[in-house]
Amino acid sequence: MGALLRIGILGAARIAPRAIIEPCRRRADVTVAAVASRRADSAEAFASLHRIEKAYTSYQAMLDDRDIDLVYVALPPSHHAEWTIRALEAGKHVLCEKPLALNAAEAETMFATAERCGRILVEAFHYRHHPLFEHIVSLRQKLGKVSSIRAEFHVDIPWDREDIRYDPALGGGAMMDLGVYPLHWLRSFMGSEPEIIAATARVGASGVDTRMEATLRFEQDVDATMIADIQDPPFRPWLRIEAAQGCIEVDNPSSPHRGHSIRSWRDGILSQYTVGGGTTYDYQLAAFLRSASVGIPSMENRDDAIGNMAAVDRIYALTMPQRRPLR
Repeated sequence: MGALLRIGILGAARIAPRAIIEPCRRRADVTVAAVASRRADSAEAFASLHRIEKAYTSYQAMLDDRDIDLVYVALPPSHHAEWTIRALEAGKHVLCEKPLALNAAEAETMFATAERCGRILVEAFHYRHHPLFEHIVSLRQKLGKVSSIRAEFHVDIPWDREDIRYDPALGGGAMMDLGVYPLHWLRSFMGSEPEIIAATARVGASGVDTRMEATLRFEQDVDATMIADIQDPPFRPWLRIEAAQGCIEVDNPSSPHRGHSIRSWRDGILSQYTVGGGTTYDYQLAAFLRSASVGIPSMENRDDAIGNMAAVDRIYALTMPQRRPLR
């Protein structure tokens, strides 16, 4: 790879400007050089709007471009495995939007391909690189034995049959769109894999889960609850941890650069504060580029990404086995 790294975007997605284009514009060592969409008008309009040099109407054509060093996959979840694998086989390092795949089996295949091709694959859990979550994880020892932990993510997404989040064939649903976040918060804080005790889903007219609630148990008998809801305003990502030495609540662990707060109760004393830092997407891009430059995966490594999808599989197996059969 040359001094200036060139990123290609698979999918003219709404998330791409803030997730990859704007962070790249704030750096001098990387540029967004191409975008690919199967719709010619979409690719060209996106490239024009965001001042991107090349617009491809074929995903494979962009992957065949030898000038592209890295690929950001912003396609629907149903397309993540196929096009991540193709990008890796084309010699590109890949940053793939969450959820990484439709299930753990796909995720395993994706990472096996990355290892075979000697490329880096990272799942885009951007929040995990921000100083806020590093701080939250650092509190684990100070809090003592954890008794319970609860993570919720609520967003009001208006019904639209054209929205991929309401399309089961494209990997839509509350668990896939939102639930992977609180599930990942729980797993990241506890540093272990949970047992899924119970789960319930509210299913909408299109066949996707519009709400998912799961009861989990981590080692040392730590009870956990996860809730994701795409029809429950207002925007509300929230984490609460109760432990022997106190309790903490975190508002907006998902995008702390847009505003967050931490409330801590210890010895009957309440304190409220924030953790300084830039945008989560800038930290994510920096980590991805470091991994690509040295050939070593970042925090979102193989076991973590597959572990999250395996927990998603188990939750769906309890609630909607016909919706996402394991394979």
